[in-house]
Amino acid sequence: MGFKCGIVGLPNVGKSTLFNALTQTASAQAANYPFCTIEPNLGRVAVPDPRLFKLSELAKSKEVIPTQLTFVDIAGLVRGASKGEGLGNQFLSHIREVDAIVHVLRCFEDDDITHVDGRIDPVADAETVETELMIADMESLEKRLTPLQKRFQSGDKTLKADVELMQGALDLLRDGKPARLLEVSKDDAKRFQMLQLLTAKPILYVCNVSEDDAAGGNDHTAAVADKAQAEGASAIVISAAIESEIAQLTDQEERALFLEGIGLEQTGLDRIIQAGYGLLDLLTFFTVGPKEARAWTVHTGATAPEAAGAIHTDFEKGFIRAETIAYDDFVTLGGEQPSKDAGKMRLEGKDYTVQDGDVLHFRFNV
Repeated sequence: MGFKCGIVGLPNVGKSTLFNALTQTASAQAANYPFCTIEPNLGRVAVPDPRLFKLSELAKSKEVIPTQLTFVDIAGLVRGASKGEGLGNQFLSHIREVDAIVHVLRCFEDDDITHVDGRIDPVADAETVETELMIADMESLEKRLTPLQKRFQSGDKTLKADVELMQGALDLLRDGKPARLLEVSKDDAKRFQMLQLLTAKPILYVCNVSEDDAAGGNDHTAAVADKAQAEGASAIVISAAIESEIAQLTDQEERALFLEGIGLEQTGLDRIIQAGYGLLDLLTFFTVGPKEARAWTVHTGATAPEAAGAIHTDFEKGFIRAETIAYDDFVTLGGEQPSKDAGKMRLEGKDYTVQDGDVLHFRFNV
């Protein structure tokens, strides 16, 4: 399982430029006017993980298959989107379909690129977008909650949990806070997810800066970092212009030298992926053999049968055991057979919680 991140923001903040760079395509037109992206553009990229290539070397795998990350470039939002202004209705519907939001904020000065509000203030931009999402969530909850409350008050006590959950989210939104700040119990987690609230989605603020500020940021990025910290979100600094240049370099050594020359250790893509994994609480496990070495993604806390289901539903239905070797043992000992000989291969059952880096082989019966 991979995951899908929606790239959002006001017009002309660098969303499409970043999307093009990250996906190394030109499928999203980056132009200096609002709504140059009319339909959401999809781009899939391989999640870089050096561990996968190390495992493939040891297993002499013919094919290496990394897990995939999908970026969705969503049309720019303007004030009034919740009321249908601009491309508001499309914008809101497309956000509902993603797992996390990558909110691009303009943190650079450039007189040649217009700002929809005529000023550079990334915190205000973030609040503009979030306000529209909160208004849309409030309207959605109010429509659903009123009839639900009437049924509950009429004696349908099975609706108690739903009413309390929706009322709690609505109270937060009316107080000017996103729904993701609501404390939700484990038992209510799925119910809360089913509400499909826009402001419940985890968010990563991406500060788009000039090339000169890529390594150290600036006053604008510092203000965004403060905002992110206050609301339990994440923020990273990226120069979309630099990412565009990196995207043209296919040689890894050339990329490394380029990054070193501007004081960076990782590409923006790598940092967005790492932040995204943290946002969605994901981990990676591997399946390794002579045919292929492959990376798989599941949520932290997934059991062995759930991990098997990420490969195929039949694996989960007929799960018997998971042959498990920790990544460090697999690499240190030199592969699967040496790990087995050293007693490092474990047979885990249905209750086993998969760990990041596990090398798994599933036994199942259909």
